[in-house]
Amino acid sequence: QVQLVESGGGRVQAGGSLRLSCAASGSIFKINDMGWYRQAPGKQRELVATITSHGTPNYADSVKDRFFISRDNAKNTVYLQMNSLSPEDTAVYLCNADHENWSGYEYDYWGQGTQVTVSS
Repeated sequence: QVQLVESGGGRVQAGGSLRLSCAASGSIFKINDMGWYRQAPGKQRELVATITSHGTPNYADSVKDRFFISRDNAKNTVYLQMNSLSPEDTAVYLCNADHENWSGYEYDYWGQGTQVTVSS
């Protein structure tokens, strides 16, 4: 089992910044892609950004040039730097990790989520 714990959410005014962190722990063999998703009330979960184990990022169009994803493989931790936040970014942000075990079996793990609220 792998556990993901997010931190860094909170309330911020429009134009502000927040940095989210997500640390993976437990029986880790190999973590492939890690990423952040978000879900606003009444809306479907959507991809925010992902990053490969080699550090290649991928962003949703809505956050490009404002959000930046990074990871520390030694710490099994992924970060999301969020700048120029707007009320439309208000959501629960969830961390995701694609874990691969010794036999090559892959499984997606999710964190509990951290609330980000942006006020106008």
